[in-house]
Amino acid sequence: MVSAITNGIKVSVETSYEGRFFSKQGPLYVFNYNVTISNFSPDTVQLIGRHWFIYDTGDGPSEVEGTGVIGKQPILASGEFHTYKSGCHLRASIGSMKGHYNMLHLSTGQNFKVNIPSLQFFATPRLN
Repeated sequence: MVSAITNGIKVSVETSYEGRFFSKQGPLYVFNYNVTISNFSPDTVQLIGRHWFIYDTGDGPSEVEGTGVIGKQPILASGEFHTYKSGCHLRASIGSMKGHYNMLHLSTGQNFKVNIPSLQFFATPRLN
């Protein structure tokens, strides 16, 4: 598990390898990640967007930007947390992701960024 704290918001992420699958374009390596966003600041905040940089050694770099996470824009009062599960597929068995969440202080209307720790993806063979 990796973690990072920015302005009192802690982001913790755990990754897992789900397996290799085949598509018309060739093999895909599928990874999941479980994210917990905890608000240790005294303010109520809202996650309004995300921006990921994805590094796939088999397909090159890409970016993903969008509203919320998995269709939600959670509001977190001080002491609250939000968890979600997502995933990605890579062309190679090694890759990484990093990025940030766009957050909003609800009391002031001020936007700020929260760093997402760098995630490393390594396909591990399953032993039977």
